[in-house]
Amino acid sequence: MSIRQKQPKTLKYSDAGVDIDAGDALIGDIAPHAKRTRRAGAESDLGGFGGLFDLKAAGFTDPVLVAATDGVGTKLELAKQTGLHRGIGIDLVAMCANDILAQGAMPLFFLDYFATGKLDRGMATEVIAGIADGCLLADCALIGGETAEMPGMYPAGSYDLAGFCVGAAERNSLLSPGQPKVEDVAIALPSSGVHSNGYSLVRKIIELSGAALDTAPPFDSTDATLGDAVMAPTRIYQKATAIALQIGGVNGIVHVTGGGLIENPPRVYHGDVALKIDCAARPLPPIFAWLRDQGAMELQELARTFNCGMGLLIFVDSGRSDAVLTALQNGPEPDAWVAGKLIHRNASSAVLLDHSDSWLGQ
Repeated sequence: MSIRQKQPKTLKYSDAGVDIDAGDALIGDIAPHAKRTRRAGAESDLGGFGGLFDLKAAGFTDPVLVAATDGVGTKLELAKQTGLHRGIGIDLVAMCANDILAQGAMPLFFLDYFATGKLDRGMATEVIAGIADGCLLADCALIGGETAEMPGMYPAGSYDLAGFCVGAAERNSLLSPGQPKVEDVAIALPSSGVHSNGYSLVRKIIELSGAALDTAPPFDSTDATLGDAVMAPTRIYQKATAIALQIGGVNGIVHVTGGGLIENPPRVYHGDVALKIDCAARPLPPIFAWLRDQGAMELQELARTFNCGMGLLIFVDSGRSDAVLTALQNGPEPDAWVAGKLIHRNASSAVLLDHSDSWLGQ
């Protein structure tokens, strides 16, 4: 016969490792950051059971909603090692908002999910401040989120993130798969670096190279440390996309994420079309050359894993490409360039790396 052991004291939730008071205090810490993201159609007060957005107040007449969700992958491990958490928040917004832009829609509002084993208010506030930074870059409102403290699920100092973005476009302006056509020009917008994909491989290469995150980058870089270089936040292309769509002639947009330059472009054009990338048009950025060399990576694998310096591709009708490129270069993207064009597919590959020797190094 078992005897129930008498509980010596009255239990509180905090005895199980969950601090409700800290969670409540965090809401006060992050409320000013949410208010920074206020835009037409949204109120950014936190603490309710849901966030509201008024499409009519945002200026839409016949809108179609577009939704996207994503995370930042194992880049979180490098954030833990470097202590660079604010950029992770920008990454989270970028991964979702850029996918919205790829549909020809504009991001409107964002919600986040932050989960940790034990809440560190300072760290959480830094991450969510970064999310607010990203929302400002994407012109979308941070209208809510969830902070989950789950003892035993995550080791000390670790957390996980997910983001949820909703955007909209007028019904007749959405971009459709298969819309890009032969002779369309591919305009590339530069990435800030690796962005938020391929970090399991990045971490493996750093480990094999023996390079320390807190020392100067072993490649040409303006960053103070290798950690700064690999933690550069993902760029958000809202302003550039809005300008390109306004000029007209845009038939497709590719957010270059997991799958790199090889697997992402074919998602927007038909199987009888291929993208011919002119690798000689822009040198391979030093960080990717370093990853290539330290990982002894073949060029095809490099391009199938990373963005190789191209964060966004815009396919534009050849008759409008000069106007779009000029507007981008004179506006938010002075370093935009023509990276290639769409051609008839007569080979097995839907993406061809032309002049690839220029990316192979010495």
